[in-house]
Amino acid sequence: MLRVLMFLVPLALSIYAFIDCISTKDEDVQHIPKPLWALLVLLFPLVGSISWLIAGKKRHPATASGALGSVGTPWNRGGGGRQWVAPDDNPEFLKSLRDEDGVGDGDDKGKGKDEKDRDKRDGGEDPKGD
Repeated sequence: MLRVLMFLVPLALSIYAFIDCISTKDEDVQHIPKPLWALLVLLFPLVGSISWLIAGKKRHPATASGALGSVGTPWNRGGGGRQWVAPDDNPEFLKSLRDEDGVGDGDDKGKGKDEKDRDKRDGGEDPKGD
């Protein structure tokens, strides 16, 4: 098994580096032209791949300007970069659930049995009169 890994890991690294190299924009390539990087990765798989990943491509730091995505998407929190936000952290999604269930209208239409029991215990009004 270890012999197989010693072959597959460098192969996977080379394939990843080659695809990354050819899909990178020309203006993001550093030090030598893009075709030479691709040849380096193909001719010297391990050294070429590692050198491409370390020095071949400009790395763009995450910006706080929110250039990607708009404020109303689940991909950001209003000002950060393009980052996915879980539905339970997304205020717009939670608001849509409240609107859909009718919570906050004064009625118990969207409440489950546990919520109704809790309201009854806390002195809230029980709609069925139990």
